[in-house]
Amino acid sequence: MITETIRKFVGRLFPARGPLRISQDKHGIDRRNVSRHAIKVCEVLRQHGFEAYIVGGAVRDLIVGIEPKDFDVATNATPEEIRPLFRRARIIGRRFQLVHVVFGQEIIETSTFRAPASVDQETDEHGRILRDNVFGSQAEDAARRDFTLNALYYDPLSEEVIDYHNGVADLKKRIVRMIGDPNKRYREDPVRMLRAVRFAAKLNGTIDPATREPIRTMAELIENVPASRLFDEMLKLLTCGHAMDCLRQLRAQGLHHGVLPLLDVVLEQPGGENFVELALERTDARVRAGKSISPSFLFAALLWQQVEVRWRQFSKGGEHTIPALIQAADSVLEEQTEKLAIQRRFSSDMREIWFMQPRFERRVGKTAYRMLEQPRLRAAVDFLQLRAAAGEFDSVLAQWWMDLANGDDITRAQMIDEASRAPRGREEEPAARRRRRPRRKPNGAPQQDSGE
Repeated sequence: MITETIRKFVGRLFPARGPLRISQDKHGIDRRNVSRHAIKVCEVLRQHGFEAYIVGGAVRDLIVGIEPKDFDVATNATPEEIRPLFRRARIIGRRFQLVHVVFGQEIIETSTFRAPASVDQETDEHGRILRDNVFGSQAEDAARRDFTLNALYYDPLSEEVIDYHNGVADLKKRIVRMIGDPNKRYREDPVRMLRAVRFAAKLNGTIDPATREPIRTMAELIENVPASRLFDEMLKLLTCGHAMDCLRQLRAQGLHHGVLPLLDVVLEQPGGENFVELALERTDARVRAGKSISPSFLFAALLWQQVEVRWRQFSKGGEHTIPALIQAADSVLEEQTEKLAIQRRFSSDMREIWFMQPRFERRVGKTAYRMLEQPRLRAAVDFLQLRAAAGEFDSVLAQWWMDLANGDDITRAQMIDEASRAPRGREEEPAARRRRRPRRKPNGAPQQDSGE
């Protein structure tokens, strides 16, 4: 009784501060830039008596003027309550259960407000949360989010932003700040260290000193993250539009050992950093122009320098060109898949891009026609252009292949015919000629091969 009286007295002296409710003229979000499907999900949930807000990265990006890649919704409805309200919706996830509401090609990821981590939640020996399906209030959901700039809730009906942790202020200053104790939050989910780097690079901002300080000493925890999650996070890093900045910050914070162990080796090769930088600059340009990105091409470019070094080593050891390249590619990919779960369809495409590179050295006869039949020709030609820009391949020949890939059937036939009739330079000669056995005359004496 006395305790309750004291609590109420203290509450009157120091009233609990609610969240900031920031109006449209302060946060600047234009509702026309918000996904109509995300608004629809919020409207349907509201109509059935639930709370619902657009949350997280979409709100962050809208405030700073970046077009969001996707939209998420947070609500106090449980997954079992959400699913029946929509024609196409499915519950997914084990560690973090949520609902995917499908509208054609767009998926609105809809999650239930979560409670902060508790002592009885299931974790591994390092403190990483294995299951996170404890539901809570909006305030608790905000407290369990990683950074202040991600703990923002946009109400598409009132057009207000609800801010529990001064996230809008941090966002305006371009500061990435952890909610709660960084040491504890990184142990709960080590991927947060990679996310801090990505957000700082994407916003051209800085990581708050208290948030940055533990990263170097806790970087080894990345090794406990499932490889599939690491691959997803690495793909986000490489396609955020500031990929080179991300990789440099990964190295500076000591995080690359758990993500791309060969990164230091790649960047220390002669011309290695130049090649990677060219690849990522072109990727960043495509992202900023709103063009699609190929994960296969990205990882093929990142790992090419190491593949090429081993290719030369195996060739010097006596292997023929193609078998040496296959052996080099297999060894590099085997090392990487221990850390990154590069999906089989991506690694298969990467191999095709790599294996076509020696074949570009010849453009006569049936060789060029066979190359035109390859499904990954355009990606391989783009890769060849990258090698030419880095000084690894003849730029004139690389442009010929680009023109061939872009041409129509008549243009292609003319180009191949002209190349076949032109004097053959050294680059047109095959790497190794097959030696024919001399034919024998009926009496057993060797017959000179006419070469026809």
